[in-house]
Amino acid sequence: MKNVLVLKKPVVTEKSTVMNQASRYVFEVDTRANKMDVKNAVQSAFNVTVLKVNIMNIKGKKKRFGPKISKLPDRKKAIVTLSQGDSITIFEGV
Repeated sequence: MKNVLVLKKPVVTEKSTVMNQASRYVFEVDTRANKMDVKNAVQSAFNVTVLKVNIMNIKGKKKRFGPKISKLPDRKKAIVTLSQGDSITIFEGV
């Protein structure tokens, strides 16, 4: 899989910002990506060394719009652990 298409966006929550202090970063990734794809994409995009990648599938929630029930799309999330001393600046100028 191409590196450009693997990483969709960083996940910014309270929990993920606390994890940043321990060199762990959370990204939303393509649903077809595996651990090696995510590792290679992060290493080439941010020029860091990745030690470990954890991936989880998130089922889409069911939402009700009047009488009609629809389902949001499924997602895949990856938690990337970097080697000590490496960091990713997700928020530039904040």
